[in-house]
Amino acid sequence: MAELLRSLQDSQLVARFQRRCGLFPAPEEGLGESCADPVEGAARAPALEHLPAANGKGAGEPANGLRRVAVPQAYVQKYVVKNYFYYYLFRFSAALGQEVFYITFLPFTHWNIDPYLSRRLMIIWVLVMYIGQVAKDILKWPRPSSPPVVKLEKRVIAEYGMPSTHAMAATAISFTLLISTMDRYQYPFVLGLALVVVFSSLVCLSRLYTGMHTVLDVLGGVLITAVLISLTYPAWTLIDRLDSASPLFPVCVLVVPFFLCYNYPVSDYYSPTRADTTTILAAGAGVTIGFWINHFFQLVSEPTESLPVVQNIPPLTRDMLVLGLTKFTVGIVLILLVRQLVQNLSLQVLYSWFKVVARNKEARRRLEIEVPYKFVTYTSVGICATTFVPMLHRFLGLP
Repeated sequence: MAELLRSLQDSQLVARFQRRCGLFPAPEEGLGESCADPVEGAARAPALEHLPAANGKGAGEPANGLRRVAVPQAYVQKYVVKNYFYYYLFRFSAALGQEVFYITFLPFTHWNIDPYLSRRLMIIWVLVMYIGQVAKDILKWPRPSSPPVVKLEKRVIAEYGMPSTHAMAATAISFTLLISTMDRYQYPFVLGLALVVVFSSLVCLSRLYTGMHTVLDVLGGVLITAVLISLTYPAWTLIDRLDSASPLFPVCVLVVPFFLCYNYPVSDYYSPTRADTTTILAAGAGVTIGFWINHFFQLVSEPTESLPVVQNIPPLTRDMLVLGLTKFTVGIVLILLVRQLVQNLSLQVLYSWFKVVARNKEARRRLEIEVPYKFVTYTSVGICATTFVPMLHRFLGLP
């Protein structure tokens, strides 16, 4: 078993998969060079220096909650694409696992399809992502080494690898959607299962193609998600009734996630995991509070727990498409305005409180600034998406 696990964690296995899909490192790869050949691409990635912790008097945790901040040294990793079908397929599939997909897909589901589904999807997504993010910084397993692997993404290069949160999110969202709709809408179950498997598989394989995870990282993410869904499934009905809980419920929803974010595992160097985790937990808290507000003040019609099976899902017409896109556009514009306003205001307050220079990127990474401003911003976004956007839709006459 140990030998099998070591082989699944081998970077050469990822490299072989990339070569079979037509992705190769450029033979003349070098530092700081640019790609001149049109069939080549470049992916910048920081080389991280793990600095030893200081010893003796005065040695302690820096203000930003990190043991030591890595010194990034950017280099250009050149690569050659010999199969553009796989290149564009897996780059698109990788985008389906990014946060930008979920922060557009989940609101669209809430505004245009079924708030009942969006609430459940959001809660499961938040739970899975938090566990995956924390597991990365506890296990501290490295990503595939390069060379031999070609790395196509640079934003998350500083994060650890195990488990793959892309694989976890894709598996959680797709299978939760399937389980939640199979008794709610009538459609061929085999077709739904096939779509779910294809979606999850493409996102998982894209993590190998982009060189960001080993096979063990991806399999670990899928297995952890399967266990979490199995353990939480009996409580899904209880989760659906959280909006009718005690008036003190919003306090718990705010305090617990903020505590988890503020006490996030300390990393050896700065990476976006703490910020991303805060964004996810805050959005989940905001959505949950938004549903509670809707129920407590009876602002909008709440999702029905159980509906009769829909015999025929209505076909997509041009009018439905235009209405859906209009509601989505209106909602996204309002969310972006709220996000920008609350972010600027919260940063100004925190900069003034801690007496730091505004527009200082290093200051924004400090624990006492990064967590509060992210949390306040995306809690506001979650409340706006579930409460104020539907109210605006009704005001504008958008059913």
